[in-house]
This record gives sequence, C-alpha cells and structure tokens, in this order.
Amino acid sequence: MMNKLKCVIVDDEPMAREIIASYIDKSPNLELLESCKNPSEAILFLQDNEADLFFLDINMPEINGLSLAKIINNKGQIIFTTAYRDYAVDGFNLNVVDYLLKPISFDRFLQAVQKVTIHETLENDNDFMFVRADRKMVKIDFQNILYIESLSDYVKIFTTEKTIVIRETISNLEEKLPAKKFIRIHRSFIISFRKINSYTNEFIEINQKALPISRSYKESVLQKLAEV
Repeated sequence: MMNKLKCVIVDDEPMAREIIASYIDKSPNLELLESCKNPSEAILFLQDNEADLFFLDINMPEINGLSLAKIINNKGQIIFTTAYRDYAVDGFNLNVVDYLLKPISFDRFLQAVQKVTIHETLENDNDFMFVRADRKMVKIDFQNILYIESLSDYVKIFTTEKTIVIRETISNLEEKLPAKKFIRIHRSFIISFRKINSYTNEFIEINQKALPISRSYKESVLQKLAEV
C-alpha cells in the first residue's frame, strides 16, 4: 500500500487553508496532519510531531513564511503558496520544492506534489547509507539495521553485527532511511519492519528488546503494522 506524505498547512487565510486541505484530501498519496493559522501554531505543533511536506503561505504577520522555512529547515520539504510573485527568487534560494501562486488550481497543485514524490523515490533508491563514525565514513546496509536510538545529539544504530554511535540527530538520520522499511515509533526510536519479533499496542519487540510506542506515534504505527 502507498505510503502517504504527511502534510502541514500554514496560512493566515481560512479560505486558502480550506482549498489546500481539500486538494490534499483528493490526493491518495497525501495526508493532512495539521492546518495552522499562523507560524507560531506550526512551531508548537512540530515540537511533538513530524511532517513530510509543508504548504507555507509567505505574507503572514509576526513570522513570515520565509522565516518559518528557515526555522523548520530539514524537518520536511516545502511548497510555498502565496499571492505575491515578488518572493519567488527567495523561495527557490531556500531550495523549496515549488512555488504556487494563488489562486491555485488543482492541476498546478498536483504538479508540485509530483515533484515531491519523485524526490522521495530518488532518495530511497539505495539499499545502504554511509554515516560518519570513528573519523571515517562507514557503510551500513539497511537490511542489517535492527533499530535506532536517539541520545540527544548522538544516535546509536543497532545492527545484526554491531552497534555504531554517530553524532547526528535522529530526525536527520530518518530522512536517509526508506519509509517502506523503517518507521518512527517514538521521538527516540526508529525500527526496521523486517526485524520485528512481536508487538502490542504499547511496545515493539526486536532482538529481545522491548521498544516503546509513544502516544503521538501510536495511531500511525499501528495502522502501518496492520498493513504489513
């Protein structure tokens, strides 16, 4: 089954939020997590949640979309939605996926989303990754990863062969992993689907280790496990 991209809308115009929400609802590869009426709401939401794709208005009071894009950098991909052409260059300088001018048609919306899905596919093509450990780049095969644990600015990667400690955030590492093979179950844990021995509504057991499923991830985790 298709993995849906989790989306967040940030726009101070109610009608604009409703239109983008309706477009997301029509798109089988998208799922709306949150619709925020200002950047402050989005920042608060992201303290305990994560998303794949952000639809950001630019001209908003207090914190504009350009500033918000810098704040949420590396937390997900961004599509700007605005009524003003003047910000186009700034938007692309931030390496956003696309820049949609209001009023936004559904066809144009789909074109932008297609760029996101293509990017995701290209990123997840490899069956391995390189991480920096012990002053060198170490190759890790995805099939050997049991689970990953976050320790603040450090991450432990538990594999079938050994445990590797790297200086990295778990969110940045999550972006390198194929979504079809791995899932975030907690702010501190990512697990491999293939290495699951058993699970309940509260824990997932891998290699005789019980890993907790946090409340904020429980619904999405149990849904994906039911689809396996």
